[in-house]
Amino acid sequence: MMIFQKDSLVVRELVETDKDILAKWLSDPHVLEYYEGRDRPHDIEMVTKHFYNRQNREIAGCIIEYEGVEIGYIQFYPLEEDEKKVYGYADNCETIYGTDQFIGEISYWNKGIGKLLVSSMIDFLVKEKGADRVVMDPQSWNMRAIACYEKCGMKKVKYLPKHEMHEGELRDSWLMEYKK
Repeated sequence: MMIFQKDSLVVRELVETDKDILAKWLSDPHVLEYYEGRDRPHDIEMVTKHFYNRQNREIAGCIIEYEGVEIGYIQFYPLEEDEKKVYGYADNCETIYGTDQFIGEISYWNKGIGKLLVSSMIDFLVKEKGADRVVMDPQSWNMRAIACYEKCGMKKVKYLPKHEMHEGELRDSWLMEYKK
């Protein structure tokens, strides 16, 4: 089922038959350098565990299509209480969504598709899900992602030291937010 469409971009729900393409993308060292880590290539079993068997978690996993070609993955979810505490939103009653994404087809990198994707997802979450804030936590060294998110109106709001395990070490991240 389609979640939304903006110009040549379509975001649709993840289906069972998407496991193969996710495994392909998540075994590419170029993609893994930025998402999951090159020490964590995914086979079908790992894809099933991480993207399909999510107990007690309201995560919408989606495939990104551009001009009819499947090019990547995006997920969105309301923040859980433990995430709100880590991010400094523990006493915040607003509706806050998080999102994570990657373009798995590297020939589609550096073409402005990421900006179209992130800005369209923010618009969808604000208008359709009632989000007051949309947050992401890119690793601090991922300047390309940070620049993309800033172009979409997101701002760095909190430095998160040793926040995410990546390639065998805890890496620093930035909490970035779009505030309605």
